[in-house]
This record gives sequence, C-alpha cells and structure tokens, in this order.
Amino acid sequence: MKYKIGYRTFKTAVGTALAISIAQLIGLEFFPSAGIITILCIQNSQKKSLQSAFDRFVACSISILFSFIFFEGIAYHPAVIGLMLLFFIPLTVILKVNGGIVTSSVILLHIYSLENMTWQIVFNELGLIVVGIGVALLVNLYMPSLDKELRQYQQDIEENFHIILKEMALYLRRNESTWSGKEIADTAVLLEKAKSLAFRDVENHFVRSENYYYRYFKIREKQLEILERTLPLLTSIDLVVEQRYMIADFIEELSFSIHPGNTAKLFLLKLEQLKESFQCMELPKSREEFEARADLLHFVKEIEQYLIIKQSLKIT
Repeated sequence: MKYKIGYRTFKTAVGTALAISIAQLIGLEFFPSAGIITILCIQNSQKKSLQSAFDRFVACSISILFSFIFFEGIAYHPAVIGLMLLFFIPLTVILKVNGGIVTSSVILLHIYSLENMTWQIVFNELGLIVVGIGVALLVNLYMPSLDKELRQYQQDIEENFHIILKEMALYLRRNESTWSGKEIADTAVLLEKAKSLAFRDVENHFVRSENYYYRYFKIREKQLEILERTLPLLTSIDLVVEQRYMIADFIEELSFSIHPGNTAKLFLLKLEQLKESFQCMELPKSREEFEARADLLHFVKEIEQYLIIKQSLKIT
C-alpha cells in the first residue's frame, strides 16, 4: 500500500512543533500541552477550525473558573474532580462548546497537579490556550484548492449523464436495450462524494455560504432523480409510433450537450417546437396508440422539468 502524507498531517506536525517551541520559549509551564491544543484545533476546513478554536477557548475558560470554585472552595481531591465534571460537562453541552471538553480537562488537571490557584497559574494556562489555538488557526489559513478534484467529479458525472440520455434515445429507436443502467447508480455515488467535497470547499471560505460547484451538483442530483423516474415510463411503451423517433432525435442531441454551460433555454425552445409539431399530427387511430403517445408526452414533460432545473444554474 502506497503511503501518502496528507496536507492536514503535515500542518499538524508543523503546528504542534511550533506551538510547543513558542510555549517553551516564553517560559510557560506544561508547554507540551500547547502542542496538544494545536493538534485538537486543526480541522479539515477553515470554518471547522475556527469553530473548534472557539469551543476550546470557551470550555477552557470555564474550566479555569470551575477549578477555582471547586478546588479552592472544597479541596484538591480526585472525588472533587468527578463532582466538578458532573456540572462542567452538562454546561459545555448546553453552551454547545462540548468539543472543548478534552482540552479543558488538560487545563483542569494542570491546576489540580499544582494544588494551588494563583493569577500566575491562571495566566500560564491562558497562555497555553492562546498559543495552542493561535498556532492552529495560523497553519490552517492554508487550504489546498479543491478545484481540480471538483472538476474531475463534474466531468465524470457529465459523462454518465451523456450515456444515460444516449441509451434512452437508443431504446426509443429500437424498442429494446441491453443497457444495465449501472451509470444511474454510479452517478448517485459520485454526486454524494462531489457534494461532500464541494461543501468542504464552502467551509474553507468564511464569506461564502454556498459555491458554484455545490449548486451544480445539487442541480445534477435533481436531474438524476427525474431521469430515474422516467426510465420505467419509457420502458413501458411498447408500441412504435412516429413520435418516438422525433423524441429520440431530441434526446440524442441533448446527450451531446451535457456540459457545465447553460444551454437549457435553447433546448426548452426546441422542446416547445417539438410539442407543437405533435399537436399538428393526426389523432391516434387506436387505444394502444393513444396510450403510447400519452406516455411519450408525459416523458417529454419530465424532460422539460429536467431542463428547467438546469436553467436555474447561474454561472458565477
């Protein structure tokens, strides 16, 4: 198995060493703990890292206050630590900073081991917190671009959409198919992974709540649902009527226009023209033909929704 050092591992190693060095340089007691705080604060996105830093700072501050109340007010005893945690942990949960419980426990145990509480000790612990969190935020400012991976997901998904639509067109022409439909399931998996990655990209930018790629993958997800829904409808049409070939030509043309650009407006116009041409054709001569044409019209309306969804994508 090929071993690879990821950027988060590299940042953690550098950040930990830097935090310990700074804490030791400025003369803080328990200086290795600054490295522990840095390790806990480094996350896989800037927003998560900032949230983690906030949670730990608040939780550590509360733990210092609780240490004074319980240790100085009762005693420096293991039973008092247990009693303190009975109140401390629920409070961090209520304040939604329970991510800082482990870090704050380190601070709490420092004070317990010293069996004393002075301003010097308080400032030492705050110094460890500030150094550990500060270094973590500093090294986490660098986040590698995810654009290359996102574009690759985009290309793979579009290739699958092309195959799905092409197979639909082939079925309409031949009234039979050997296609397994695996691209449907493959695309669903790709979309989940792509959305997760795109969301990470959003969290690496503090001023963004959404980005182009995330919107793009959400739209493709909705389109895939429509294509999945239309497949049983399409395969239930047995009668070969002229409209099948007309729709097949349209779907085939659409399959070759799967790309990030927005050509939905053009295809909606073509689809409208196709529906108008259906209205000018002779009425069905049998019940079977009527049902087949009605199902085909239903299919066309689903494809119309498919295009309307894509039209909502704004390229920024």
